[in-house]
Amino acid sequence: MFFFVYNIWCFMKSLYCSGDKAFAEFLTEEIKEEKKIQKSKSLPKMSGGWELELNGTEAKLIRSLSGEKVTITFNVNNSIPPQLEEEPEQTQKSQEEEPDIVSTPNFVVEVTKSGAKNSLVFDCHFPEDEVGHGDGEEESDIFTIREVSFQPEGEEDWKETSYTLNTDSLDWALYDHLMDFLADRGVDNTFADELMELSTALEHQEYIKFLEDLGTFVKCK
Repeated sequence: MFFFVYNIWCFMKSLYCSGDKAFAEFLTEEIKEEKKIQKSKSLPKMSGGWELELNGTEAKLIRSLSGEKVTITFNVNNSIPPQLEEEPEQTQKSQEEEPDIVSTPNFVVEVTKSGAKNSLVFDCHFPEDEVGHGDGEEESDIFTIREVSFQPEGEEDWKETSYTLNTDSLDWALYDHLMDFLADRGVDNTFADELMELSTALEHQEYIKFLEDLGTFVKCK
């Protein structure tokens, strides 16, 4: 009986080890392919004098001007939009011309003034379709403001007791003034384009690091 159980244990262990070996080999090849398509090992720089601070998948962009401090916070986790299912006729064409994967994270803009008690905080996101507010605009905004609130400086979580302005049913004139307020502080379409480029590079960098850590973990005895 003992030898029977021992033989079963050895058999299961060999299956387990061969599975891990195949998994590790796959990860090695996957990492090589991802590094091939990696545009650069260094992250792109933002124009406008923004300072970048990184903490894993979270990034902060900080800029000080005229007695104000503007802080942008975003996280690259779950920032890649889901790939939509395509029609069968489009499958062959899409395989030949695969679109670039772009990270479009939600981001928070915190504006702090030395003479103010609280910071003015904007919760922004990139809609699936570009959304513009108002008629006759030459260029649509590629990001939108979802919510606005006054919050204590540096608070990660918004206080539920502070009034939050939701922009879904907001007057367009007020919304445009809020967008102009951000643009005057360097948060405009140009900034949003650069933010997506930075976030895409950071997300890909973190993905490769995750694959490397996963490969190391799988190989551990």
